Amino acid sequence: MDLHSSNPFWLLKNGILVNYPSLRENFNTDVAVIGAGITGALVAHHLLKAGLSVGVFDKRHVGTGSTAASTSLLQYEIDTPLHKLMKMTGEKNAIASYNLCVQSIDDLGKICDQLKTPVDFEFKKSVQYASFKKDVEELKTEYKLRKKNGIALSFLTPEEIKKKFGFYAPAGIISEKGGQVDAFKLTHELLISDTKKGLNVFDNTEIVGIEHKKRGVRLTTSTGIIIRAKNLVIACGYESQKHLTKKVERLNSTYAVVSEPLDTKRIWYRNCIIWETANPYLYLRTTKDNRILVGGKDEIFVNASVRDSKIHVKAKLLERSFGKLFPGIIFKTDFQWAGTFATTKDGLPYIGKNAQIPHTYFALGFGGNGITYSLIAAQAITGNILGKKHEALRLFSFDR
Repeated sequence: MDLHSSNPFWLLKNGILVNYPSLRENFNTDVAVIGAGITGALVAHHLLKAGLSVGVFDKRHVGTGSTAASTSLLQYEIDTPLHKLMKMTGEKNAIASYNLCVQSIDDLGKICDQLKTPVDFEFKKSVQYASFKKDVEELKTEYKLRKKNGIALSFLTPEEIKKKFGFYAPAGIISEKGGQVDAFKLTHELLISDTKKGLNVFDNTEIVGIEHKKRGVRLTTSTGIIIRAKNLVIACGYESQKHLTKKVERLNSTYAVVSEPLDTKRIWYRNCIIWETANPYLYLRTTKDNRILVGGKDEIFVNASVRDSKIHVKAKLLERSFGKLFPGIIFKTDFQWAGTFATTKDGLPYIGKNAQIPHTYFALGFGGNGITYSLIAAQAITGNILGKKHEALRLFSFDR
């Protein structure tokens, strides 16, 4: 599947940092991970740290699937607002889901701190503004529920938004917990660090056959090589559906533009993440080299050709939306691209085992905060393999 158009910013900015060999002989390991994007890298990192032997396999080069096209926002906010998620999953489960995402941002920060090479991780405040007056009451409800359950945030009046950001919105909430990173670089730096500790990573190695045996799995590559593992983790993102009997994802196309670097380092209030209540929503972030990234204008995915044919039109729409918010900032697009992403019925990921598929775990971090979901999946799956319980396996199970 073609997961993104040409010219995603992070891939062009960083280039191919490392080339890994393809698998050329039969291979045995404790855990096989299919997918060498940000999810596979985080899962492999946790498994290796737990003392397990791990092999990571990808049919592409590392990180060049959806990770290369990620806008790399780190948000605790799930695509389904807390007050709506409570009605879907129950109050206790909804709050637990949000709290796991809050904690995951801190955990990602700790992992990035331990890497020798910077991956542009930053903690950031996150502001969500009401797109329309009709959204204000729901935003107030959302604010009160999050505040009641210990999430650090403040409510913003139109006057406060105007003072801090310079644009008008009828209301907003600003959260203390948020962040951003270069997901492509983080993926590579994790794998670079972990290969020195015994991790095995293989590029250009496509898995075409999976057999579930009594004591593990037997994988076959497109070249006929056999991989035997006690456990399998499927972390190939939006291409994972083919391994499931039940449809769990809805594919969408999304678009992003990145500006030329600006002269000033403070572009708006604390350069925080900005997004809105509309669905689909517009979102903005800055980069380490003082660029502005604007994303959104999502629509239902038809095919890659249709998606990519709209890039220039969507880029103009994104530029126009930015200009309405910040007419005083000259935005000149330097990069533009399209990507494919998946959503679920409730905005939650699918993490853990499917009862019909033995010895196999899924790490499917669908939605707008896929990186935080990937971290949670890495922790939960590693714990389960070691015989420990993790509430994410219940909250994000296939039979929820």
